[in-house]
Amino acid sequence: MAKAVLTISSKNYGAGPCVASSWRGSPATDFTEKVIPPDDPAMKAEMLLLSSSMLVPSLHHDGIEVWDTLAIGEYLNEVKPKAGLLPANAKARAHCRAICGEMHSGFGAMRSALPMNLKARFPGFKVWSRAQADIDRVLAIWKDCLARYGGPYLFGKQPCIADAMYAPVVTRLLTYDVAIDKGSAAYCKRIMELPAMKEWIAAAKTEPEEIDELDAEF
Repeated sequence: MAKAVLTISSKNYGAGPCVASSWRGSPATDFTEKVIPPDDPAMKAEMLLLSSSMLVPSLHHDGIEVWDTLAIGEYLNEVKPKAGLLPANAKARAHCRAICGEMHSGFGAMRSALPMNLKARFPGFKVWSRAQADIDRVLAIWKDCLARYGGPYLFGKQPCIADAMYAPVVTRLLTYDVAIDKGSAAYCKRIMELPAMKEWIAAAKTEPEEIDELDAEF
């Protein structure tokens, strides 16, 4: 795969970039980053869920521009099908696409009530019922996948697009001190131990920019 350019926004607040970073190190992801600061008006609107147009991340490769996290994942799978970004088995692949789509288009209450913020910690955070319903559904998805495909990742022995799509949820559960079962906690630990996640979080912690609306004391 030729060198690609991945345009992203804040590593601290941006779930989309976190997803994209989870693919770093795969044979499908030889890319450089172009960062748009979160104080850019368009980026700020997107991260505050005030924009209906998802502007980042976007991938530029070989004269092609692909935006939207799920579309980027599908594109990478097409250009590097042996990288394992989607399961090899057709039934598992369909299941993977379904839960990725659910993450991509759903869980609005959780997203708004528990915005991504890698620098912050909110011990004892009160999770209201609508957000908790979203969290319960995510945990049910994880439990089903881990049992069905044997772990340690959602679709077996190596991380795939599904793990990347749910990685921002993992960070939210930690940021807001959400109580979860032991199996889900173990899965979160595995995701946080991925080298790409460690690299991403370390970079996020060095960002000087702040968005007051997302740094509010809940």
